[in-house]
Amino acid sequence: MSEAKGQSGGIGFWGLLTIVFIILKLLGKIDWPWIWVLAPLWIGFIIGVVIFVIALEFLLAFKDKL
Repeated sequence: MSEAKGQSGGIGFWGLLTIVFIILKLLGKIDWPWIWVLAPLWIGFIIGVVIFVIALEFLLAFKDKL
């Protein structure tokens, strides 16, 4: 069997940041509302959606020239 090369596994930056914020919140080190503790999840998602929409608009605008 061949091994998969070039694939990264793991939690990623946004997931690690979310876990750190949750731990800090549960330990009482930060007094942020939960919406901001979980912000890396939804902010990362929103950034991804915005990039996708911009790329889609670009492709649709220039589909005749590609």
